[in-house]
Amino acid sequence: MDGTLTQTNQLIYDSFNHIAEKYINKRLTPAEVIAYFGPPEKEAVEAMIGSEQIETAMKEYYSFYHSNHNQLASLYPGIVEILNFLKEQQVRIGLFTGKGRNTTDITLQQFEIEQYFDLTITGDDVDEFKPSGDGIRKIMQKFSLRPDEVLMVGDAVADIKAARETNVQIASVLWDSYGKDAVLQLQSDFIFHSVEEFSRWLQLLYSKK
Repeated sequence: MDGTLTQTNQLIYDSFNHIAEKYINKRLTPAEVIAYFGPPEKEAVEAMIGSEQIETAMKEYYSFYHSNHNQLASLYPGIVEILNFLKEQQVRIGLFTGKGRNTTDITLQQFEIEQYFDLTITGDDVDEFKPSGDGIRKIMQKFSLRPDEVLMVGDAVADIKAARETNVQIASVLWDSYGKDAVLQLQSDFIFHSVEEFSRWLQLLYSKK
């Protein structure tokens, strides 16, 4: 989701800092926030502030995320057109995100894109967080898919590792990747630098079928 479908990184940074400034009296750099990525927000925030006030802090986190969503986040131009195209081709689309269920649902609803996904797997739905491929396996099991029938699309190193663990191909998209340099050092099956480039590739791919 983040960095692939949605430009939500600034919203995430600011949401973390809304909590960090109140509970640990510190403002985090983007790199410091990114270091907490992997588990869903609750586990990440708990690692940052401890468990004593975690329930109250998470209510504040979700409230800030929701109320500031449309000011700080957006869909990348061209994403809805890609989703529409894939649905026209009768492609099953699964969403696998490290975000928790609450923030995932907020973003899907705010951008009105939840109807495009046949299954959504969040960090709250897996036994092992990214870079584990547990979420990919759950999607494959749900739809009885073989690895050669699946393409993982993501912007991070964790997405590449999850794809490799499950033997599916990985398309790394770099239009807003916070880990672009690290991603480029690994061997993705496909690399796309813009939404337009990815869209053209998909249209060519399906024109041959």
